[in-house]
Amino acid sequence: MSLPKTLAEDVAKNLVMVANLIDEEPEEAYEYSRIALRLASRVAAVREAAGFAAYATQRYTEALAEFRAARRMTGSVELWPVMADCERGLGRPERAMAMAGEPEVKKLDKAGQVEMRMVAAGARRDMGQIDAAIVTLQGPELASNSVQPWTARLRYAYADALLTAGREAEAREWFGKSAEADKDGSTDASDRLAALDGVEFVDALGDEAHTDEAEADTGEVAIDVDSDAGVDAAAPAASDDDVDVEDEVRIEAEPKAAPGIAGTLFVEPVDGDKD
Repeated sequence: MSLPKTLAEDVAKNLVMVANLIDEEPEEAYEYSRIALRLASRVAAVREAAGFAAYATQRYTEALAEFRAARRMTGSVELWPVMADCERGLGRPERAMAMAGEPEVKKLDKAGQVEMRMVAAGARRDMGQIDAAIVTLQGPELASNSVQPWTARLRYAYADALLTAGREAEAREWFGKSAEADKDGSTDASDRLAALDGVEFVDALGDEAHTDEAEADTGEVAIDVDSDAGVDAAAPAASDDDVDVEDEVRIEAEPKAAPGIAGTLFVEPVDGDKD
């Protein structure tokens, strides 16, 4: 799908904002995705970005609809794992499990197959099948010494399943392995490991703030004294249905916005869609 130059630029700006905000400000990212969707709903990249933005804000019904639309437009199976995870988010783990057994899974690349395995394990856990979830996560990718973008999350999911099953010693080992592979902080494996070791973190800034408040209440001010030095003072554009097609430019770049394929896919089950 091609768009006139001015419209294409407007759409691209909104997609960039979606990609930039989706991790820290998902609601704002969602609003930008809606603008892009109004401008160019027949562009696959727009539908995919709208899907990830909806997914990040737990609007799973909406996300699933957008992912399905993007898949129809492109014919790609890349979104299959995150579509299955939307089913989990909607409280339908049995559908996610059914998708894990579909022929589309065999067409996924290695990263996609690992993502699908994590989704399937999550679905098993949703159904109370913790031992089956543990087995689902086992495989050559889990034990491999090669660190891939999904390695930390796969090990984390395995550690978390082990802990749920009461296998604390093994869970500690795998949280440690997850932390070692987690170079970009995609998990809280280090915190989980510390918690298992009984380590408590003290918020020093919080303590200082509390002290300052106490001093303000009593009218007293603490002064640091250096014995050697004395005392220091201290508007959306037109839609793609209404545009002139003579000056066209194709949108090349698709935003890599996630959670989902580019982020942490393993959602916690909820009782239904946010909406």
